[in-house]
Amino acid sequence: MASVDSQPRFGQSVKGLLSDKVGSCSGDVIALTRQVLKGSRSQELNGENNRKHNQSCETVYQNKSIQNRL
Repeated sequence: MASVDSQPRFGQSVKGLLSDKVGSCSGDVIALTRQVLKGSRSQELNGENNRKHNQSCETVYQNKSIQNRL
């Protein structure tokens, strides 16, 4: 009879451990999702900065070209 009584306890403890593991994995997934979103935003900002830099360089080049003509 002792083994019959220990089985529900074992099952309950395994269920508790699995629940804890799933909970911690869910937290990890949320943290990774946030990092990916931050990374996507960083890439977007880098792209905007690159476009602005290219526009600035083009403006400087055009100004130098106009100065050379004068």
